Amino acid sequence: MSDDTIRLVTIGRIVRRRWRLLTLLALVGALVGYGASVLFPPRYTTSASVLLPGTWEERELLTQTEVATSSVVVDRVAATLGWPGVSGNDLREQVSAKATDGNIIKITGTAETPERAQRLSDQVAKEFVSYATRIASESADPEAAQELAALQKSVEATSRRISQLADAADPGQTVESVQTRTELEKLRTALREAINTLEQADPAEDEAKNMVVMGSAARPTGEAPPTRTQLIAGGTLLFLLCAVIGHLTAARMSRRLRGEAEITAALGSALVGTVDVPVERPGHRPDGRGPRWLRRLLGLDVRWDLPAPQSSGDEASRRIRYRRVCSRLRDQQPAPRRLLVVFPEGDETARRAAGQLVVEAGGDPLLRAVAVPVSRPMVPDREHESGALVVVSAGSWTAGELAGLAEACADAKHAVVGVVLAGPVRATRPSDRPRRAAVPALAEFDGELDEATGVTG
Repeated sequence: MSDDTIRLVTIGRIVRRRWRLLTLLALVGALVGYGASVLFPPRYTTSASVLLPGTWEERELLTQTEVATSSVVVDRVAATLGWPGVSGNDLREQVSAKATDGNIIKITGTAETPERAQRLSDQVAKEFVSYATRIASESADPEAAQELAALQKSVEATSRRISQLADAADPGQTVESVQTRTELEKLRTALREAINTLEQADPAEDEAKNMVVMGSAARPTGEAPPTRTQLIAGGTLLFLLCAVIGHLTAARMSRRLRGEAEITAALGSALVGTVDVPVERPGHRPDGRGPRWLRRLLGLDVRWDLPAPQSSGDEASRRIRYRRVCSRLRDQQPAPRRLLVVFPEGDETARRAAGQLVVEAGGDPLLRAVAVPVSRPMVPDREHESGALVVVSAGSWTAGELAGLAEACADAKHAVVGVVLAGPVRATRPSDRPRRAAVPALAEFDGELDEATGVTG
């Protein structure tokens, strides 16, 4: 798993083999989301629009949005509404404004009830228009207005003087008189245009005075996100996602060996063969933690990171594999052939494979199977055996655990003569189901014999 690409089949395997745990975590996530919805009361949101007539630049619209949510406007709203325990600072977190197309300022208010949200948005829009209009009125310079009025009077007096000069000019139709009257009329026209330009010098002030609220805000009919349903769904999805990521992370960090070369290198011996073990519930944990009933209830006693077992042949074809392993052992070991079959304690697949090897050996070689705890490996001292045969299943043990098993064999003066890999296969027919192995009469065993597998503990 550490080097494999995460695919959908991996996620599907997690769901199939951990569905009980995932269901429990989903329920916990839903409860957490429900608790969050209780802590955070429902909120309602609505908006009121203010139209700014005329031509406005983008920076001017941004300035107006800042004015709409300024402390001056919000404090006036708080004073007008008079809600108990609600100050301007509280309302400032519940009010926002943004500029939209068409020179429209959209003011949004959020409150605990639909009625309050509607009143808040309407009142902010009203106070914003009032404040912006007052600023525009106060920004007009009184001295400039007086100067403009005096200039207009001066222009009117100059215009009258031009008329008098035109009348006093030579009434004849000479070229000089006509040119004089034409120049005077042009001067009068220029003066009128100048005064009109001065009167229209600051149109923004008039535009600010013409702001209008585009109707009352609509009363909200539903809660603002996140709603209680969204919080519950979000908690469920979050816990499921964390559970899946946790499984994938644990599998990525797993140091259990899966390949034949890695396992044989850790044990310091060669591979003698592979055997199949039919199972009904594949992938049981060899080292489950916690109460057994709880692990079985949540499905934690089944390994999810192992691929689904493949279907094998019938019982006769599986026994051929065991006999071939025994034949190789007879070819490798000189007579008398006595071997100690060592398998890790808790490895159910390896235990059943070791028992079947003892049965199929038929006394030649003479096998004695023992279970060795990987936490504190201890192998029986050498008596008449000429070596040790290690039986393990792939994907169950780390390199350090297997190396400790090999060191325990060396301490007991057992040379590891070979490794047998036991792989689980799917039991497809009743005849393939695990059954109690018969112990041949020729097999000799030291210690107490396990009735199911011919294994001494």
